[in-house]
Order: sequence, then C-alpha cells, then structure tokens
Amino acid sequence: MLIKVKVFPGSAEEEVVKKSEDAFDVWVQEEPVRGMANRAVVRVLASYLKITESKIRLVKGFRERNKIFEVRE
Repeated sequence: MLIKVKVFPGSAEEEVVKKSEDAFDVWVQEEPVRGMANRAVVRVLASYLKITESKIRLVKGFRERNKIFEVRE
C-alpha cells in the first residue's frame, strides 16, 4: 500500500494526523539534514501504525516535504 505524507520537520513535538485513508501529516523534531527527518518519519509512522520500521520504505520525495511511502503488512 502506498501512502502520501506531508512532513513538518523541526517541530517541538512529534505527531501524526490522518487526513484520509492514504494521506497523513507528520510532525517530527529532527531537522531535514542528512536524512534524519526521513528516518524520524519512518519511526513515528511505524509507531502510529503499530508495525515494524522495516515494513515502511520511502519511495519518492527524499528531499521534499511531500513524500510517498510504501507500507507492507
């Protein structure tokens, strides 16, 4: 399953808001430096979806705010 994620790096708190069945807004504390924010998004999404981090893979948007992740169940 592919999901769309809009990322808000450098936030004070980490939060996930489900916008629709396949779209999420994710706030993470890490800054977008050397992929740290991307790794934080994977960690936060895995916690929210109650799956392991290895089942989430960034497909598109490595350097953009709007990203597409593949989630394997």
